[in-house]
Amino acid sequence: MCTCLCKTVRSPEGKLSLYCKGADTIIYEKLHQSCKKLMDVTTEHLNEFAGEGLRTLALAYKDLDEEYFSQWKQRHHEASTTLEDKESKLDELYEEIEKDLLLLGATAIEDKLQDGVPQTIEQLAKADIKIWVLTGDKQETAENIGYSCNLLREEMNEIFIISGHSPEDVRQELRNAQNSMKPNGAVNSLLLFEDMGKHVNLIKDEVADGEYGLVINGHSLAYALESSMELEFLRTACLCKAVICCRVTPLQKAQVVELVKKYKKAVTLAIGDGANDVSMIKVAHIGVGISGQEGMQAVLSSDYSFAQFRFLQRLLLVHGRWSYLRMCKFLRYFFYKNFTFTFVHFWFGFFCGFSAQTVYDEWFITLYNLMYTALPVLGMSLFDQDVDEMWSFQHPQLYIPGQLNLYFSKRAFFKCAIHSCYCSLVLFFIPYAALQDTVRDDGKDVADYQSFALLTQTCLLFAVSIQLGLEMSYWTAVNTFFVLGSLAMYFAVTFTMYSNGMFLIVPSAFPFIGTARNSLNQPNVWLTIILTSILCVLPMVTYRFLLIQLCPTINDKVMFKVRQARATPPPPPRRTRIRRTSSRRSGYAFSHAQGYGDLVTSGRFLRRPAISRPSSFPQVGRATTGFSPMGRSAGYSPTGRPQNAKVQDVEVTSLQMYRTITDRPL
Repeated sequence: MCTCLCKTVRSPEGKLSLYCKGADTIIYEKLHQSCKKLMDVTTEHLNEFAGEGLRTLALAYKDLDEEYFSQWKQRHHEASTTLEDKESKLDELYEEIEKDLLLLGATAIEDKLQDGVPQTIEQLAKADIKIWVLTGDKQETAENIGYSCNLLREEMNEIFIISGHSPEDVRQELRNAQNSMKPNGAVNSLLLFEDMGKHVNLIKDEVADGEYGLVINGHSLAYALESSMELEFLRTACLCKAVICCRVTPLQKAQVVELVKKYKKAVTLAIGDGANDVSMIKVAHIGVGISGQEGMQAVLSSDYSFAQFRFLQRLLLVHGRWSYLRMCKFLRYFFYKNFTFTFVHFWFGFFCGFSAQTVYDEWFITLYNLMYTALPVLGMSLFDQDVDEMWSFQHPQLYIPGQLNLYFSKRAFFKCAIHSCYCSLVLFFIPYAALQDTVRDDGKDVADYQSFALLTQTCLLFAVSIQLGLEMSYWTAVNTFFVLGSLAMYFAVTFTMYSNGMFLIVPSAFPFIGTARNSLNQPNVWLTIILTSILCVLPMVTYRFLLIQLCPTINDKVMFKVRQARATPPPPPRRTRIRRTSSRRSGYAFSHAQGYGDLVTSGRFLRRPAISRPSSFPQVGRATTGFSPMGRSAGYSPTGRPQNAKVQDVEVTSLQMYRTITDRPL
């Protein structure tokens, strides 16, 4: 905790006391002068604890007089119910009672990092996400946490410590850090522009000559956040790869986030787990709360909540990037299909005298965005993804194009408008030229307004459907059903509305009677549809091909790796070589007694003399040869003493297993 938490208690003897806990920098300012010696000893202990990465707090108390506390309580009630300067009056009362405290000691607890925190921070850093740590811990504790979570590294050129106790010292330390990171850089690189009649300062993005870190404590941060120094502090911090603000109050956390929002064109995300992070979470564009032992205040004030910090990389690098990619594709395609649809009317106006005559059927105009093109673009905006989550984690750099607004910007919008204008020209003039002076197979004329309208709207629907297929990177069964189903729905609705039955029911609403069956059965009509669709998508396909070959983006490179991984067959399984051993080889084990060495070397176990069999026993298995067993089963003893004086009849089985057979009386 970075602020002082106080509580009044009454002992069983009726003694009233005030106990406070908080950061040592806060508690030491409220102590009595008699605690000077104890403060020095406690400071040494706190520094030792903080050096080991422990989170420390200082404890103090004060005995209260009953009469004084009653008066103070009454004034506190009046100040809390007033309508003017409520906060300032309460602060004065708190400062009044929280003074001349007696130091009790200090506490130090081990606050371990959650699983996956170092890996998550490393992944976010690779995605060019600037990470600032705003904590209430001591400077030593904050530095150790920074090293443990890979925020600060030994490979950095230098780590600047801002610990000045006056505005002049803080300003000088910031300028020294700037000169070290950019020796030849300008002192102040600010871009002024006019927005809504007000001059707003923006800080340009700069790159330092190396990797640096910045650590600033709460006292120095209070001076750095002043209006005369905040821009210089922000520029210095933006030049560093990692920024750690320690011993900061909840208000200072919110001020730092507000400073970045005000002077940088960046989207801010604040993540915290305690009540002291609520102000920071509310100020940021996106607030994330971690639900844990610190309570639910941060979760209740956040936009997103999860249980562990490591889930943040999935939120940003996978789901966040997919969502942004889908939204940008949705917007580009939405503008494309509607601009193409509308520009055809503009070209038709030159031939109808701008009489407001529509080039399409009225029913097609009604159902174009409602039925024919609604579901395909919805499927793309819900399911599309360039690469799966595994490749997203392996290549965090895929997040960078979204930060640079490469997916959707003013440039992308104008490119979409130019492409739509070209497609509208093709969609109007190719069918117009194809139907001019054209007759059917039976010699009848087809160059009428209704046939032209049907051909144009059919070409339009095919062109935008093919363009949607080129935009999608991840085809699913749902996307396929939406695209093919929309085309099937178009033909089903067209043949139904242009039928004789619908014309007989409402003649004025369905005037295109027989147009579909008379036009779509002609080969030249379908050739025109194919030609128009190819000409509409050909420039875009050519542009993308040249762009991938000459100037591929990080997305193109990763998608090429994915295709290579899918096309490369898996390596064949390695076949383990089986060593064939001779049956004459034996294995040995160590023993205190004489083994079978004499038997093996003598070769007696290889000789199989024939033996006679009693005629009363049938032959079982391989009975062509006899076998005289040796070793322990045949009376051989490694110690030279006979074990089995006699082995009776032994029968050879197919598995060469031997058992003793006794004669039974018949």
